[in-house]
Amino acid sequence: MVTTETGTLFLHPDRNLAMELVRATEAAAIRSAPYIGRGDKNAADGAAVDAMRKFLGTVNFTGVVVIGEGEKDNAPMLFNGEQVGTGNGPMCDIAVDPIDGTSLTAAGRSHAISMIAVADRGTMLDASSVFYMDKIVTGHEGIGVVDIRQSVGENIRALAAAKGKRVDQMRIAVLDRPRHQRLIEEIREAGAGTRLILDGDVAAGINAARHDTRIDMAIGTGGSPEGVATACAVKALGGFIQGQLAPGTDDEREKGAAAGLTFDHVYEANDLVSSDNTFFVATGVTDGELVRGVLRDGPMIRTESIVLRSRSGTIRRVVAEHQVSKWLDEDELFGL
Repeated sequence: MVTTETGTLFLHPDRNLAMELVRATEAAAIRSAPYIGRGDKNAADGAAVDAMRKFLGTVNFTGVVVIGEGEKDNAPMLFNGEQVGTGNGPMCDIAVDPIDGTSLTAAGRSHAISMIAVADRGTMLDASSVFYMDKIVTGHEGIGVVDIRQSVGENIRALAAAKGKRVDQMRIAVLDRPRHQRLIEEIREAGAGTRLILDGDVAAGINAARHDTRIDMAIGTGGSPEGVATACAVKALGGFIQGQLAPGTDDEREKGAAAGLTFDHVYEANDLVSSDNTFFVATGVTDGELVRGVLRDGPMIRTESIVLRSRSGTIRRVVAEHQVSKWLDEDELFGL
């Protein structure tokens, strides 16, 4: 914080910012809720994007979208480089995904969230030119024990020993994708169980880093931008994350190299986001292990959010009730 003749200039995000950001994720979740189970992921995503952009415009910060949403599938998005906020207050990098789990939302499945991650300006890795990253996430027990360069069996056995668990008690979260067939076999051959997820690997990574969930590790190839957002949360939880970029084409490799990314490097938490003052905010769209989804209860809409901050090491849950009439008109109530 710097005091000038014209007032106080906040150079770093402060704790009040978190409660402002949660209004934006709540808005995105509520506006997308009528589309849950309706089979149109772009309609759900578009409603969430519009709501999030509108609320971010009221937040007192100077935010630049380093990691935008929708680039992989041409969905509506808050685009990379877009400036959000009032232009006053701290300068921040932000990663946004108005719905992490658009397919889950469209199908009416669990674990879809609306999320924002924030860090000091210039501290987030811009991995947008390479869509995919091999990632591994655990709780604090994995620090100095787990390494993405080891086999999955070695990592499971080492983490089990660090946690004081039997290998057959370990549960490993993996995206259920054809590319992970061999990985899934290796996990089971090691004696551990899998928790196969359809979408939304940010929530899976956070659950792996938390101390009070059934997931011990999240592993596999997922979105690079999601890896950076997950790192913001993992730093707040005191957990462990590593990633290696996985370009799918020569063109993507060339674009990544031109952007200064490297492909033989293991990106640690501080490489993904170097700030020690990160925020991660998520509101449930559909029910999940991390947060409950949007729920209509008579004249009210109930939301549940989680707010993480690395500098203070705090985890807060925000349960809010919103008057339906303030959010949705009669034509929009069909899904709630």
